[in-house]
Amino acid sequence: MAKESIDVVIEGGKATAAPPLGPALGPLKVNIGQVVGEINEKTKALAGMQVPVKVTVDTETKAFEISIGTPPASALLKKEAGIKKAASNPLTEVAADITMDTIIDIAKTKADALLGKNLKMKCKEIVGTAQAMGINIDGKRAPVVLKDIDEGKYDSKF
Repeated sequence: MAKESIDVVIEGGKATAAPPLGPALGPLKVNIGQVVGEINEKTKALAGMQVPVKVTVDTETKAFEISIGTPPASALLKKEAGIKKAASNPLTEVAADITMDTIIDIAKTKADALLGKNLKMKCKEIVGTAQAMGINIDGKRAPVVLKDIDEGKYDSKF
């Protein structure tokens, strides 16, 4: 039973038979319309974000499986903060302000892709990304929030 996989990045809810998906699926003789429809259904909640998608096709039966990855942490932060782009100079500009609860939600969403061994460490990774984007957490700059996390001020939330 031979299987072939195709990895693409598409905008959530907007997959089409156009490149990169269509030409990659064509030689596998799978129903491209069905694949596109299923991808759009699975990614509609991530509209406007770039989403990694893996399509695995059984070359004998033409059956397919679709697995959806998570968008980058920066895309999730931008969506939650309601901004289109990060601060051009995160050391001096503030692009937005979000809550620690939002950081925790993003860390849970990205849990499999993050390196931290527990939720607290994964949240610190997301806070670091927020810092690079000029996003404050609970009205505080990221270094202050990281220190608060280390001191256990948010332990009740983890």
